[in-house]
Amino acid sequence: MQAIEVTAKTLDEAKKSAAQKLGVGVESVDVTVLEETKGLFGKTTVRVKAQVIEQPAVAAAAPVQETPAPVGEVADVTPAPKPAARRGRGPKAPVVSKPEAGEEEPAAVAVAVVEESEPEVKATAEDAEKLAALLKDIVASADLEVTVNATEVSGRYVNLELDGKDVAYLVGKHGEVLNALQYLVNIIGNRRIANGVRATLDGNDYRKRREDTLTTLAQNIADQVKKRGEEAVLDALPAFERRIVHKALSTVTGITTYSEGEEPNRRVVIAPA
Repeated sequence: MQAIEVTAKTLDEAKKSAAQKLGVGVESVDVTVLEETKGLFGKTTVRVKAQVIEQPAVAAAAPVQETPAPVGEVADVTPAPKPAARRGRGPKAPVVSKPEAGEEEPAAVAVAVVEESEPEVKATAEDAEKLAALLKDIVASADLEVTVNATEVSGRYVNLELDGKDVAYLVGKHGEVLNALQYLVNIIGNRRIANGVRATLDGNDYRKRREDTLTTLAQNIADQVKKRGEEAVLDALPAFERRIVHKALSTVTGITTYSEGEEPNRRVVIAPA
């Protein structure tokens, strides 16, 4: 039974949103609360796992027969529909060999959509200034020659660019330091701003190069999935990198993508449509 994750302001809103995405009535959805966050001024956010309640099989009435069936023989009935079975994965296609250290997750009924449905949030120039100031304070405490600039505001995301001779220290091997720093900024920023705005950090164009790598990899694996007719599972990726994969394959015909598992081991699955 396929499950999806939904984030909303209240449990009722999350359940209604999940029912809409799964294409069923609210009474047919079972939800499990995964996380409930309380922010400033009583603002709450609830993240749930939702799945369709499996209905008991109901046998159709057997056709009227002139001659009764022999004792011990079951009359012909129509079997109840079975939940859609997962495709056999077989041998995995090549996966991301070294995922980076660290969302809207696409529902199973949608194709390559944004991860984990969340209330719409729009970052402002003021949010960008606050997050940039926060990152500047952290960098200053490390005594590194690095400048911080807010380069773009897109939806709920504020892009912060690191520059300077010491920026390599804040990127680290395979972007591990950059990811950890981004996580720290978002944890602190969530407590100070508490409006759902998120920061994305980049230095030495690492994110751009990483996006190009993931996009190429996703397209190559999608080609293999279509040829073999078998789904492939990538190694665990942080939410913002999973979004890159979903976006890269959103226009590829014959392919569907979704995510499974719990953080930090959540993985993108590329499967035949």
